[in-house]
Amino acid sequence: MNVQAYALGMIETLGLPALVAAADAAAKAADVRVVAYEGVDAGIVTVYVIGDVSSVQAAVEAGSEAARRVGRLLHSHVIPRPDDQVPKLIRQLANPPSKEESPPTKTKATGKKSDRDRQETAQTQDEGGELTS
Repeated sequence: MNVQAYALGMIETLGLPALVAAADAAAKAADVRVVAYEGVDAGIVTVYVIGDVSSVQAAVEAGSEAARRVGRLLHSHVIPRPDDQVPKLIRQLANPPSKEESPPTKTKATGKKSDRDRQETAQTQDEGGELTS
């Protein structure tokens, strides 16, 4: 899928049953991928779909209608050709860092970074890239 030729669609509902119905209807209505969902306080959940602009518009419309039938639709929106930073945000939502994971323990032998390692880390962060361990 061409990065510049896709759209991001969002459907926000109150409650999980309406969200599942919306995601199902969206996926069946057009050639889109359901890429993530996010839950916040008070039962508000959002599903994210991507695909070409017209497919996402059709999918969000169908998903919104399904959410209205099953529960409560709060909002829906389509962003055609989102900025490059938006997919990174969606990936972070889809793969949040686990609270159970503890940072690796450092020993004297492996705990020290060389000047080159520090420069590479700083350069990666300045470029907006993701750090890998």
